[in-house]
Amino acid sequence: MSTPHADVDDADRLARVKLSSAIEPGDLRVTGLVSELGAVKVLDYLEAAGEVENHWGFTIGHELGCVDPAQVLEQAAEQGIRFIVPGDAEWPTQLGALSNAGALHDRGGEPVGLWVRGAHDLRPPAGWAVAVVGSRAATNYGTEQATELSRDLASMGHTVVSGLAYGVDQAAHRGALLTDSTTIAVMPGGVDRPYPAAHAQLLEAIAEHGLVVSEAPPGAGPTRTRFLAQNRIVAGLAEGTVVVEGAVRSGAINTAHWTTNLHRPVMGVPGPVSSAASTGVNQLIRLGQASMVTTAQDVITDLVNHAASATGSTEEIDESFVPGPVRSPQGQVPSSIAPAGAPRR
Repeated sequence: MSTPHADVDDADRLARVKLSSAIEPGDLRVTGLVSELGAVKVLDYLEAAGEVENHWGFTIGHELGCVDPAQVLEQAAEQGIRFIVPGDAEWPTQLGALSNAGALHDRGGEPVGLWVRGAHDLRPPAGWAVAVVGSRAATNYGTEQATELSRDLASMGHTVVSGLAYGVDQAAHRGALLTDSTTIAVMPGGVDRPYPAAHAQLLEAIAEHGLVVSEAPPGAGPTRTRFLAQNRIVAGLAEGTVVVEGAVRSGAINTAHWTTNLHRPVMGVPGPVSSAASTGVNQLIRLGQASMVTTAQDVITDLVNHAASATGSTEEIDESFVPGPVRSPQGQVPSSIAPAGAPRR
């Protein structure tokens, strides 16, 4: 794992710790200013705003006054949590594209920093990442497809990124862990706060074998706003996004929209026309907003073709030469990642 202090001065890092501890994740007013002016200048500006009652930054300014960044970093380190920022060797540079991806639900911009748990360096696995997302109230079909797809993508060397939620997300993480591969869980709250609580063991397994990431500081709980910001980080880390089930209005579809804004491929696993859980993904495919995929080979083909088109190449990959997945041994699943039922809602 690389040293997080490699290329960033202490003043910038401490300013970002304070901002991360006081703002809501993805607050475009702040992330945009930080990208343009730098964290230290924005911190000074917002601290001064705390003296102006009718200023938009008044509340943030007061929150900043309660943050001791050195103490926050020390307490995080005691829990095995580190804070990385743009410019660090470990920082996934693809997150920079979020600065030009607009806003959804008032969230947007490159994060001021990320809180990370796990022994791996974040940047290498994020460079081969595919997001696999979908419905919390997944059907058996959805969880089976997510598990198999993620297992096969992991067997082929890709990192599976998801959000640790019930349903498709947990199936995606478990599928990757079946191959002893790295998986990345992006949290809506702190990386020390398992959400849902029923996935505490799964969170620990991911922290041991993969990485747990959040824009929110340690101890922060999940909120609607933080879920929306979380979707943007999932999309920002990945080369492309696969939706396995998802209603028309859902977090999975929001993640797909972020992927579109980033000009990265959106892919969908089609579901039964009679299934409410698949209405959103089926609509994405029908409207041409997502390509249809049914196997890991399909996903890799789309990723390669997208990369080729981005570099100006006119040659498309010959799918007959895409290797089949290396099947993992069908042994017993470790108890810490054994499948669990997803509640319906």
